[in-house]
Amino acid sequence: MPKMKTHSGAKKRFSFTGSGKVSYKKSGRAHQLRTKDACRIRRLRQDGIMTDTTAIETMKKLMPYA
Repeated sequence: MPKMKTHSGAKKRFSFTGSGKVSYKKSGRAHQLRTKDACRIRRLRQDGIMTDTTAIETMKKLMPYA
């Protein structure tokens, strides 16, 4: 049986934490930062944690060795 391939787009955007949760970088930090509140920019700096169980199962299929 050959090895499964990891989805290239998923490995660039998502990572698994030690406890098995899926983390990702939040969007909205690229440009037009002057119009955004400082509190909002601070919140966008933190990694997001995926909570949707169906999406987490999909990530585990896309990244089998992560």
